[in-house]
Amino acid sequence: MHYFCETACKYIYLGNIFFFNVADLTCKITVVFFILGLRVTVLLTSSLMVLGAGLRCVPVSDLEIRKKLIHGGQLLNGLAGPTVMNAAPFLSTTWFSPDERATATAIASLLNYLGAAGAFLVGPLVVPSPNGTSHLPLLSQSNTEHIKDRIEAVLYAEFGMVSLIFSAALAYFPSRPPFPPSVAAASQRLSYRRSFCRLLSNFRFLMIALAYAIPLGVFSGWSGVLDLILTPVHVSQVDAGWIGFWSIVGGCVVGIAMARFADFIRGMLKFILLLLLSGATLASTWFTLTCLTSVTHLPLTTATLYTSCILLGIFLNSSVPIFFELFVETVYPVPEGITCGVVTFLSNVFMGVLLFFLTFYHTEFSWFNWCLPGSCLLSLLLILCFRESYDRLYLDVVVSV
Repeated sequence: MHYFCETACKYIYLGNIFFFNVADLTCKITVVFFILGLRVTVLLTSSLMVLGAGLRCVPVSDLEIRKKLIHGGQLLNGLAGPTVMNAAPFLSTTWFSPDERATATAIASLLNYLGAAGAFLVGPLVVPSPNGTSHLPLLSQSNTEHIKDRIEAVLYAEFGMVSLIFSAALAYFPSRPPFPPSVAAASQRLSYRRSFCRLLSNFRFLMIALAYAIPLGVFSGWSGVLDLILTPVHVSQVDAGWIGFWSIVGGCVVGIAMARFADFIRGMLKFILLLLLSGATLASTWFTLTCLTSVTHLPLTTATLYTSCILLGIFLNSSVPIFFELFVETVYPVPEGITCGVVTFLSNVFMGVLLFFLTFYHTEFSWFNWCLPGSCLLSLLLILCFRESYDRLYLDVVVSV
């Protein structure tokens, strides 16, 4: 849902996409909110989402004022990002036993991606395309006022959804269970300052942080403008939306399955990541070479584009909860929220840099496509060189025995 807002707004201010991502990037520092406890953090960030969504719905006729309100709403929505994106490992450690943690992390983190999957569909299907790339009969008769009304309908629906979620969290969302489910859940964690010192001085953590941030950041920026990338090869906005939808849904299903496998056979997180990143490297290379039809002469069809893009999304999206669990195991006892907040910040740095270059080199996208296999290959090499450890799992197993 956090990314649904950004996708809806890009139809109004596509030129400001870099502004939105930089605002979201700098706001990731507010991951310190986790120190306040899970309930307080959820209520605080969900209220920011309600306020941000409400600002975008204010009926102001002055376009400059409306633009500022939408920008302010996006900024508040970005402030809610740390909880939405980083709370999953904290939630799983607090509420679930060691043989359920990876699955809980996968479900909690990947459900957020389903909101982005919905945005891929709702945006193109509800809001008419202004560039004539869609083949739907409705869109051939679209005009500026009709597009404006549809965008406002999406924003009002967004405001209603986040208000409902805030009300549910306000009614019932406890910070912790009556009894800790594991030794790690009850153990003392490092302070905020010591946590950052531990993270920045841990070379192994920096290795896997880059292995996560580079490909996921590049993929996030790439998928955010997927309709623009596929337009030169005569793929409509709606088809691009379906590609993004199925890649995210597939990633959610595979990610939960992989996390369940990691719960059954512990100590296999590095092996799972090697498999997923190998698949992502092959899929991204296939897509990039397919788009270079004048050089490679590979068949450029809707089926090949669908297959390569969906496989890429499945491999990368499903790696997110596995990465999160490996981060926490590597740097324990650093709090989960701070650890995942740092790597999410790094991911948004790479996404922001990529989108910054896109503002200057937006007429030809082959360089953008080559960033995908390059980032996936670099991540694969970093994971190969990484020496895994399971400090949190060791504590649970040894102390509980």
